[in-house]
Amino acid sequence: MLLAVLERRGGLPFNERDVFVNVTGGVRLIEPSTDLAVVAALVLERARPTAPADAVFLGEVGLGGEIRPVAAVERRLSEAARQGFRRVFLSARSRVSLPGLDLVGMDGIGELARRLAA
Repeated sequence: MLLAVLERRGGLPFNERDVFVNVTGGVRLIEPSTDLAVVAALVLERARPTAPADAVFLGEVGLGGEIRPVAAVERRLSEAARQGFRRVFLSARSRVSLPGLDLVGMDGIGELARRLAA
């Protein structure tokens, strides 16, 4: 589903590629808050070789390409800051702030693709 939304709303074709998502350590991606991280990895694969080392991606991706806020975002941001991350890409509708973190609010995956390709 994420590939279809990324093609349609993000403008990045994946129809001629085989795509496999592998998560290390036996972690299972069952929570929607991981959607944005998977989409960011796919965008970065097309745009540049690696993700920004100081970045975290938190958001659910809807069928229209919109980025939705996640539950318990304050707790997640605190943990990200504790682990040394400095930039957080998340939904523009997330009304949070945390000193020491650069929060990059976005409305949709098209905006994510533009920001990461720059």
